[in-house]
Amino acid sequence: MTRSDRGDLPAVVREAVAERTGPIRDVRPADSGNHADIASTVTGERATVFVKAARKLPDRDGPEVMSLRWEARVNAFVGELAPRLLWSAEAEGWLVLAFEHVPGRHPDYSPGSPDLDPVARTVGRLQAIRLPDVVDRPVTTRWAGIGDVSPMAGTALLHTDINPGNVIIAADGSVSLVDWAFVSHGAPWVELGQMIPWLLAAGHTPGSAEAWLARFAAWRAADPEAIDHYARLHTAVWTLRSERVAAAWIKPYLADVRRWAAYRGALE
Repeated sequence: MTRSDRGDLPAVVREAVAERTGPIRDVRPADSGNHADIASTVTGERATVFVKAARKLPDRDGPEVMSLRWEARVNAFVGELAPRLLWSAEAEGWLVLAFEHVPGRHPDYSPGSPDLDPVARTVGRLQAIRLPDVVDRPVTTRWAGIGDVSPMAGTALLHTDINPGNVIIAADGSVSLVDWAFVSHGAPWVELGQMIPWLLAAGHTPGSAEAWLARFAAWRAADPEAIDHYARLHTAVWTLRSERVAAAWIKPYLADVRRWAAYRGALE
């Protein structure tokens, strides 16, 4: 199912939300994200919440529902970094999650941006959180079948998708990470490698992106050969995906992945 970008809700979702917020006054779809059928700020008579919802397949959870279950599972362990999950509901084949509404803006990742420091502090705080038992999904599965994934294995808690659209900076300067659909465990430096294409897309060179990442102990301690291997596998995975998926953002993302891998001399 394609995510709804309209300011409406299916009747069953609307009813589940209205039971808790009072009559709904406004529905505003999020400007980014694709891991739920519905992702909207919903204002009711008594409360405003951010609602994510997805419909199950006839015989099982589909990928969007599974993504929401991961978000719900990890939320209690990342509450200091993410909007709090207020409640969840399942009705007529829909899974509905309601999160604390955090108004704010997305950061600017461009070189010299004042947003980079608070983002870095938030990533550092994430890397200090102990891996909760509920996160039993290894990040290495995304490169399985392409090559040796052992260099990326580990026990660090990883968000894995800290692109600007998944970061909210509130008016008081606090930073929240949203969309934990791909939460996993792995080597701590993998989180940082995952950020490189987004830094390049914002105007960094591969060299300046790596210079920014050097502030993190996990990046400084990583084996350069392991990073080269990751860059090679990541390029291979996204090359395959670009051939199978038509989403407009994939080609420029892949171009930045390749540019970084070439910078490291990791391409064969």
